[in-house]
Amino acid sequence: MHAIDATSRRRFLQLAGAATVVGLAGVISPRRVSADELPHLTEADATAVALGYREDASKVEDAKFATHKAGQLCSNCRFFQGTEKTAWAGCQLFPGKAVAAKGWCSGYNAKA
Repeated sequence: MHAIDATSRRRFLQLAGAATVVGLAGVISPRRVSADELPHLTEADATAVALGYREDASKVEDAKFATHKAGQLCSNCRFFQGTEKTAWAGCQLFPGKAVAAKGWCSGYNAKA
């Protein structure tokens, strides 16, 4: 029975150590980059071209992008990671880049 206790104790210590590491990983996370530090997405960016991104939604070619409607802006799209008062913010469609709040792309999806 003594061997079982040693095995149980060893297993407990292994699990406790793993739980501590997992717990610390949630507390010690990499520094988050603010939108101010992200490079601005340019209309010449390959992904921007593919999605028809425009910094100014009023300059979207409606004939080319039939889904575009007046009032659709990055700031009111579900993928925009800022607020309506944010001039530039991250976007889930353009990781690592900030998009203009007044912009638009064909990936637009209204916030619920």
